[in-house]
Amino acid sequence: MNFHKWRRTLEHFVWEINPYDQPPARAALIRYLRLAAVVTRDVVQGQLRLQAMSLVYTSLLALVPLLAVVFSVLKAFGVHNLLEPTLLNFLAPLEQKGVELTHQILQFVSKMRVGVLGTVGLGLLLYTSATLIRKVELAFNSIWHVRRGRRFVRRLGDYLAVIVIGPLFFFTALGVTASLASSVWLKPLHGFLTVAAKTVPYLLVIGGYALVYVFIPNTKVRLRSALVGATVAGVLWQTAGFAFAAFVAGSGQYRAVYASLAILIIFIIWMYLSWLILLVGAAIAHYHQHPERVTRESREQSMLLSNRRRERLGLMIARLIGEHYYSGRAPWTAEALARRTHHPLLAIEQLLAAYSVHGLLVRTRDNPAGYLPARPLETVPLSDIVRAIRSTGLERGPLPPDGVVDAVMEKLTAAAEEALAGRTWRDLVLSEATTAPSETVAGEAGRPG
Repeated sequence: MNFHKWRRTLEHFVWEINPYDQPPARAALIRYLRLAAVVTRDVVQGQLRLQAMSLVYTSLLALVPLLAVVFSVLKAFGVHNLLEPTLLNFLAPLEQKGVELTHQILQFVSKMRVGVLGTVGLGLLLYTSATLIRKVELAFNSIWHVRRGRRFVRRLGDYLAVIVIGPLFFFTALGVTASLASSVWLKPLHGFLTVAAKTVPYLLVIGGYALVYVFIPNTKVRLRSALVGATVAGVLWQTAGFAFAAFVAGSGQYRAVYASLAILIIFIIWMYLSWLILLVGAAIAHYHQHPERVTRESREQSMLLSNRRRERLGLMIARLIGEHYYSGRAPWTAEALARRTHHPLLAIEQLLAAYSVHGLLVRTRDNPAGYLPARPLETVPLSDIVRAIRSTGLERGPLPPDGVVDAVMEKLTAAAEEALAGRTWRDLVLSEATTAPSETVAGEAGRPG
């Protein structure tokens, strides 16, 4: 009973207290607790875990080809010797098994001669390597609610940059750090450089995560949000490494059961944890940049708007787009409308898609895309907008015929048509009678419909 009372008190503090009415420190605590709650929910509900499992499978297929390409690039610049300590650092939680696995991987990679593979072989090698990056992009786009991926030409250039240029900068930074730490000219600063040498790997991990969060998703990610997610992910990864090392040290029973397969199973588990931590950091960056998506309801539950709320939200979107159109301001984007109305982005995108299908809106070529009226507002009956709003949602096939119900539905449709007869989209935008209710929607948008 005490546990339920404590849980109810915590839920009340996190979700039912308005942070805007609290002192700054208390408000920040509530926001971070909400962010931690929604990220934990995403992990528990399984979406992030399924994506991490998928990335593990792809990693096992693409690991050797990717390392072969990276090794060839690094060898061309004379910094290939830094690949071994990096792999040792990544596999450090596996202790002695990690050392053995690192030597086996490097031995196999070093025997691959990329130059003698030919055009087809090199193409397959690059394709297999790019497949892993493509999987990461799809996972990040899902976290960021991005439905459109990069175009093929841009994807090709970006992926080649990640595969070729990314490792070169990373390992060059490691080399410079090692050189500075052992430089004779900087002996007076030896103590400082020793601390810096120990700190730089952590900073490189956080910096690498931040670059991935900024670069991989097909959307604009603010650097501050990326750094927040990267810092949490970096700390989690280092902490998980210590915990996993303790687990490996006490895993004698697993080795006895699985024999020679134990190293492979432990490696897969560590890879899964590493991918999961990377995705958790991406989720934190996403929610930090879009606090309006930090809601008590899950992503699926937040889509369950009542018919009345959906119609009011749809009319408000139409009015806002019309206002910007008449005043010559920049077109509304889906994300800007989500922030303005305090509603989930998916609900906004559903309504915008319905308007587009019915020929009411057109998308701009900007990134992110804006939305403009497809026709002059005075030529669009208000009933067409309502009809488009009511078309949103899933149609699960025709219902069995029912004359009585069909007659009632026809009367409801006729009543709506009659009530809106002669009124256009322009009237919704310019009429003072419609301004107040629409503003009311904005005020009520944060409350459940």
